[in-house]
Amino acid sequence: MRIGIDARLVFYSTAGIGQYILRLTDALAALDSENEYVLFQSRKDTMRLVEAPNVQRRKLWTPSHHRFERLALSVEMLPHPLDVFHSPDFIPPYKTRAPNVITIHDLAFLLYPRLLTPQAAKYYGQIDPAARSAAHVIAVSLSTKRDITRLLGVPEDKVSVIYEAAYSTAQPLDPAVARARVREKYGVDGAFILFVSTIEPRKNLPTLLAAYSKLLDNYHSAARLLVAGTKGWLTEEVDQALDKYKLRNRVCFLGGVPADELQYLYKAARVFALPSLYEGFGLPPLEAMAHGTPVIVSKVSSLPEVVGDAGLLVDPNDVEGWTVALHRVLTDEALHAEMSAKSLKRAAKFSWERAARETLDVYRKVAGK
Repeated sequence: MRIGIDARLVFYSTAGIGQYILRLTDALAALDSENEYVLFQSRKDTMRLVEAPNVQRRKLWTPSHHRFERLALSVEMLPHPLDVFHSPDFIPPYKTRAPNVITIHDLAFLLYPRLLTPQAAKYYGQIDPAARSAAHVIAVSLSTKRDITRLLGVPEDKVSVIYEAAYSTAQPLDPAVARARVREKYGVDGAFILFVSTIEPRKNLPTLLAAYSKLLDNYHSAARLLVAGTKGWLTEEVDQALDKYKLRNRVCFLGGVPADELQYLYKAARVFALPSLYEGFGLPPLEAMAHGTPVIVSKVSSLPEVVGDAGLLVDPNDVEGWTVALHRVLTDEALHAEMSAKSLKRAAKFSWERAARETLDVYRKVAGK
């Protein structure tokens, strides 16, 4: 087969779906030497994403998330003969000569439209015709598959659940080395709580800030709160919470952190916390678990499915519940050790090699190979 994969988004963001593209293409190249892969990258992207003899790189002029993206892609794809074309970033071309596979990571834009800008809402509104026209849909969790069949009316047999996995380093990180790296690079010593995500309303950071404020006031905790992630959109409530709780000197905003550097933060953190209102999968908590770091997440959408019994589950709007959960993991050594062991065991159930194999099965199915 000659398999095309839309990898343009990596140039604009290596978080979220960008990470999915990077990990999946790496795993496919490692798994499959028989088929030919064509990675379609932004014309501005000078990096080769994968070095393998059966992986080619092609440039596209169409930028990601442009209002005429589907039409422009249809024209740009005409000269490229393919057996299947995979759109990992939701939206495929209007037409391709090859059957199209799309990955839907979540449907937050349908469930929580108030959390989007008008421009984003208009762009993601294309998901309905995109899902109908696709030969097959990959969902990154069973929770997302349920949303796809319920909200978009896509038949169940047209949707395959293929889980993501954590990014793994070649060698396990030493905790002392990770703590030293965090101390040297960010000036943070001692226990800290870690939040990793693009800062946008769905991630519900104001609830974590409120809980952290209570943790400081009620339990006199010395733990810092580190926020790793770029500013997204509609971040006014985060700024308001920082001022309301007088936390600007206690919360450390790190901005976007590269994946290789992020591993040190995961390993050094005392606890990872994500009070998100909705997740299609939840890669950051899984990556924290892969380092043996206890996690506290919201008990909604896909998060219980990913975390299982390894983490603590809290209502995303229960500030008191988040405060107590944070205090328990920060101070209870037995609980911390138990959660750490369970986290490692749970994270080991997910792998990119398995994701690549199952994705390749989808390619074969839609291409009739």
